[in-house]
Amino acid sequence: MGKDFRVLAINPGGTSTKIAVFDGEHILFREVLRHSAVELSEYEHFLEQYDFREKMILDTLEKRGIALNTLDAVVGRGGLVKPMEGGTYLVNEAMLEHLRIGYLGEHVCNLGAILAEDIAKRMGVSAFIVDPVVVDELDDLARISGIPEIQRQPKYHALNQRAMGRRAARDMGKRYDEMNFIVAHLGTGITVGVHQKGRIIDVNNGLDGEGPYSTERSGGVPVGDLVKMCFSGKYTYKEVKKKINGKGGMVGYIDTNDIREVKRRIANGDQQAGLVFEGMAYQISKEIASCSAVLKGDVDAVILTAGMAYDEQLTDWIKERVEFIAPVKVYPGEDELLALTEGALRVLRGEEEAKIYKQ
Repeated sequence: MGKDFRVLAINPGGTSTKIAVFDGEHILFREVLRHSAVELSEYEHFLEQYDFREKMILDTLEKRGIALNTLDAVVGRGGLVKPMEGGTYLVNEAMLEHLRIGYLGEHVCNLGAILAEDIAKRMGVSAFIVDPVVVDELDDLARISGIPEIQRQPKYHALNQRAMGRRAARDMGKRYDEMNFIVAHLGTGITVGVHQKGRIIDVNNGLDGEGPYSTERSGGVPVGDLVKMCFSGKYTYKEVKKKINGKGGMVGYIDTNDIREVKRRIANGDQQAGLVFEGMAYQISKEIASCSAVLKGDVDAVILTAGMAYDEQLTDWIKERVEFIAPVKVYPGEDELLALTEGALRVLRGEEEAKIYKQ
């Protein structure tokens, strides 16, 4: 293994900024910097939170005894830039401009590269992003939607999906680019990707209404009925969007998005909670099975990951339905800070070249 480069990883979220410092793959510290609703209410736009979040990061580094001049690189969560191949990208001006204007939308994750670049330039080191949510390696066949004016676009958990694909390949004594996997990220949004020899060639858009329903997202729904709802006069555009993302899925049926509460209700005999919870496993299994057709059945493993993969009942239901396809590997949780760092380390160690984002 090469030199233990020191890397600061930054992952901004809606109410927190997660940071960690690694020497190689060895973690020195990890911290979740919480941001209260009162603090965030002062800012009308997420870009205005930049100075506030950066100060918290720098103060934490100082408190932890990490001098800026000891960092070899800074890596941030990738945001809504234009669609790109997967990999590790140098942060450059073209990328920063697209993040600031919200090229594909406005989201707090857009701050990841901006924060990384500003901290990195203080020491004259490189700033990177790794596998942002807009990674697009879809085959042309996968882009066809059925309506010529609409093209399927991936919005998914590329960072964690690929990191778990790499991990599974290592555990199997292989290289990621030698393997075919189906990776199901089971989080607030659920995305199921087809990983063929190192490329994610098909995946559902887990943000805008494709694939299985989740704790608060609708997934794919009967299109005709959705069109009728849109034109019924009962709902505004924003209300329909909220039913797709925010008030859909489990929370729409049983008024909670908390798995622990769902399990409590099931234990107390709530049959509707049990039906909706198992229904989510049912839809995830169907999505995995459809992905196996993309690979013509040539699947080395099915991988279940992210927060809901901690629930053994959910993963057991899925296993029962999909183990006929391939062995099922369960990697609960998501260590995105480590995944970001590993991407930066591959470049720093010369194992791969950093990619360049173009206007």
